[in-house]
Amino acid sequence: MGSETKRRGIIESKAVSYRDYTADNLSQIVQIPSLSGEERAVIARLGAMLREANFDEVRVDGLGNLIGRVGHGPRVLAIDAHIDIVDTGDLSRWELDPFSGLVRDGKVFGRGAVDQKGGAAAMVTAGRILKELGYDGQFSVYFTFTVMEEDCDGLCWKYLIEEENLLPDYVCLTEPTNLGLYRGHRGRVEIELHFSGLSAHGSAPERGDNAIYKGCRAALEIEKLHQRLKDDEFLGKGSVAVTQFSSRSPSLCAIPDGCLLHLDRRLTWGETMESAIQEVAETVGGEARIVVPSYNRPSYTGTVFTQEKYFPTWKLAEDHPLVQAGARTAASILGEPARIGKWTFSTNGVAICGRHGIPCIGFGPGNEELAHAPNEHIAIDHLERAAAFYALLPYVLEGQEAL
Repeated sequence: MGSETKRRGIIESKAVSYRDYTADNLSQIVQIPSLSGEERAVIARLGAMLREANFDEVRVDGLGNLIGRVGHGPRVLAIDAHIDIVDTGDLSRWELDPFSGLVRDGKVFGRGAVDQKGGAAAMVTAGRILKELGYDGQFSVYFTFTVMEEDCDGLCWKYLIEEENLLPDYVCLTEPTNLGLYRGHRGRVEIELHFSGLSAHGSAPERGDNAIYKGCRAALEIEKLHQRLKDDEFLGKGSVAVTQFSSRSPSLCAIPDGCLLHLDRRLTWGETMESAIQEVAETVGGEARIVVPSYNRPSYTGTVFTQEKYFPTWKLAEDHPLVQAGARTAASILGEPARIGKWTFSTNGVAICGRHGIPCIGFGPGNEELAHAPNEHIAIDHLERAAAFYALLPYVLEGQEAL
């Protein structure tokens, strides 16, 4: 116990000494806009940071994910941050330039500071600390800076697992958790409802078959379906919402012959794509053609890696060894028991744990309520503690497994 306390003290001391370094690195990458599919420049800057920190391996895969490694152990721990961002939205809502990367009053400001370049900056520092400690334990610690998550969560990790054959024993996501320890979240599936009608002149609507009316009736039934969806004690209730409504018509003087509804369906424990589609089919009857769309946008490298827009639900039991190791690490760093919870939104865990069954937890700097919001910012105190957490985690895992 004495050696563990000493190591924690060294790691915490280093994280404190690198406080400005971490904040400056975050400022630099916040200043680089990186929408999904447009991450080349920020990947290049992060790659330079990893090389400057003397990571044992630094490379970019075919999709454009940046992969850094520290250690040569036979087992694999991966620590992940996606480095693409959402757009800024209404600029009048921002008090500062969204890409200023301003460091002021103990915070770093700008789009992506919380979601989730803050986690990425803390990872760079954690890798540097591990190198300086001469980490040579049981794990090869992979730091993955992944792309296109905002567009298609999990696609990057589906590629890493299925194409790069990166198969971790454990994964820690650095999505914002407000320094809580998270062990799951609901999944989701995107569903399109296509309605066909018959066009006719708008002056004689009875001659046609109005596809908009079909879509409207279906939308009201979907609203009722939401109330009937199942619940889970930990993950919460499933949900469904109409998030887009569009129509097709020969002209504004014609009856629409096509209508499309887009559904955002959040899946709680026990719900699947198949069960969700069946519920929708029973709700709207035979009027709609039901489609789960596919994502096939090229990455910034030009690679197209297609997947259907189904993102499986996942959770780990609270007594799972990885959750326990994460809780122990968090308690050591924070000086109080870990707050164990879940995300409301979706993460790369849908591919890592949901699709491929690899144990996954989350511990991230920043308040998740600021994700995708104007005036996004993150506390440097959070960056400091997150860096210490990521550096300490492999040691705690080894100690726990030795018990």
